[in-house]
Amino acid sequence: MKRYWIHLCLLVSLIGVGYHADAQNLLKQADEQYNLFNYTKAVQLYLQAYKKDKDNFEIVEHLANSYRLMQDYYNAELWYSTATAMQGAKPEDFLHYAQVLQSNSKYAEAKAQYTRYYAVSPDIDQKQLKIWLAACDSSIAWQKDPRPFVLVNERELNSPRSDWGAVKYNNYIVFTSDRINKAADAAAKGHPFLRFDVSKPLDKDRYLWTGNDYLRLYQAPVGGSQNDVKPFQFNTDGTDYHMGAATFTADGNEMYFTLTRIPKKQPKDTAKVKTFRLEIYCSRRVAATGQWSSPQPFVYNNEQWSTGDPYISPDGNTLYFASDMPGGKGGTDIYYSVKSATDNWQQPVNLAAVNTRGNERTPFIYKGDLYFSSDGGVGMGGLDIYKAVAKGNSFSTPKNMAYPVNSPQDDFAYTLVTDSTGYLSSNRPDGMGSDDIYSFTQKPAPTFLFEGVVYDKKTKQVIPGSIVRLTNTNGSILEGLSDAEGKFSFRLEEKSNYKLRGEKKSYLSDNQTVTTLRAAPNVTIHKDLYLDKVELNKAIRLENIYYDFDESYIREDAAVELDKLIKIMKDNPNIEIELGSHTDSRGNDAYNMQLSQARADAAVKYIVDIGDIDPKRIKAKGYGETRLLNRCRNGVNCSEAEHQLNRRTEFTITRM
Repeated sequence: MKRYWIHLCLLVSLIGVGYHADAQNLLKQADEQYNLFNYTKAVQLYLQAYKKDKDNFEIVEHLANSYRLMQDYYNAELWYSTATAMQGAKPEDFLHYAQVLQSNSKYAEAKAQYTRYYAVSPDIDQKQLKIWLAACDSSIAWQKDPRPFVLVNERELNSPRSDWGAVKYNNYIVFTSDRINKAADAAAKGHPFLRFDVSKPLDKDRYLWTGNDYLRLYQAPVGGSQNDVKPFQFNTDGTDYHMGAATFTADGNEMYFTLTRIPKKQPKDTAKVKTFRLEIYCSRRVAATGQWSSPQPFVYNNEQWSTGDPYISPDGNTLYFASDMPGGKGGTDIYYSVKSATDNWQQPVNLAAVNTRGNERTPFIYKGDLYFSSDGGVGMGGLDIYKAVAKGNSFSTPKNMAYPVNSPQDDFAYTLVTDSTGYLSSNRPDGMGSDDIYSFTQKPAPTFLFEGVVYDKKTKQVIPGSIVRLTNTNGSILEGLSDAEGKFSFRLEEKSNYKLRGEKKSYLSDNQTVTTLRAAPNVTIHKDLYLDKVELNKAIRLENIYYDFDESYIREDAAVELDKLIKIMKDNPNIEIELGSHTDSRGNDAYNMQLSQARADAAVKYIVDIGDIDPKRIKAKGYGETRLLNRCRNGVNCSEAEHQLNRRTEFTITRM
């Protein structure tokens, strides 16, 4: 599916080549077709050339690239395996080899190739490398523990070609396909298409990148058969090239879709690849005739970038779409535009909360939540489907919908018809064609009752009105207040890990973890919270923060205790503290003051550097020997243990 949006361009070749040239021209002809993105033709020629020259790295690499771009990952793997073992292999060959291995569910092998890619290209972004490696590990785990979804291949809609983007429209399913359809071709006769030369028209039945037909919209009645699939009838003025991904308003009277249009005035240069950007168009149903009006362009279409994958809100007032317009975070980002009171579309807004440096595609909104596809996150391979929960005017961190919603291949165009049923598209193995339409049903997952009580840590009295917050590792948050008896309760999701937090003004928070990974269905999980009452400006001793005599460096035993203070500051991001350091009485008083300040500075530096704590929240203060805890003043004979007691560190909460 991504092939239709690689660089978000429709790449149209305007040159013809004879395919019966003699042997010495095979490689030249193959390269010409490869450079024109005619991969189906290029593969045929490269295979012939390879038989004559099996040591030619360029032939092997271009075969691997061609199969990958045609999404034939089985053959791509074979050729990348050969290419990466040859002299002249490039860093990107190892990357592409890893990606196709991932697409073939060979995650352990893919990790090895990602590591090899890093070895030959050490300047790559380490964050991206971690994402790739984490994706392989996550995929293995997801496949071992599938989510409660049942997917069914919609064989009455699918063909041996590419079928995707199913949406429900009245009592019909409307979708996109590049199947061969003679009726559709006949309906398009008389409309000019691009020409290879002055005498030979472009083959309307084949898109040379894939060897398939061009994309068109089709429809079929819900529950219908293959015989019921028909072209979706509306007027495109005959200047369309590809069209697809339709979306309708709730009343069914307005439709938005992607279209690539052929300019009426073509340049005379027929020896170059011509690029036509994807564009969004709108058509309205004419009440008097029931026909669709001529398509009208979206105001933010532009020759310099593409817009596509539209989703129109049910009321027709918000349009979500994907674009590579300037100012985005990556390849293609998701944007939205709101219609003004005067029916004008306002400036598009980038949904920065969900976009990555990769490609975000096919947005869909259901009950406020956003579903979309991306190849920029921790996924199983290719495009993965994510969900981002509505959060005010934005969305939460996207959550990968895992297996079996996602697969090692491209998974996209997720739409819901009801709360638990809908459609998605995928080119996963064992389908009928390239991309196939799948229906899905989500089975109800068991839930778990979680309850507890909030107590005062010292007095063990209950604390009513405490905020109790549960944050799922997927980003979703549950929040409530403890009642008059300090009690709280929540319903948790299955197979989830949560961070539990209890907080109340004038108390340090208590932070725990809760899991349902090993819990039996429909059981009650119990965990209490204990909040520590704070007395401002009261010193709290950090146990075991000791310093060697006349030294200020942080000992290993001290680091363990400072880590606990780091945790307190992270768990309570609003507090500010003073960290005080004390010496024993031995030595010069002024020197001891200087030494204690150095010790306090060292402890604060450790907390700031290791804990990544804002330095504005913590102040270092050296007290020297001014606050001794025992009798060991100047001139008093004391044991080493007694002196050690005075060499201490304390913290004081100065602000909450």
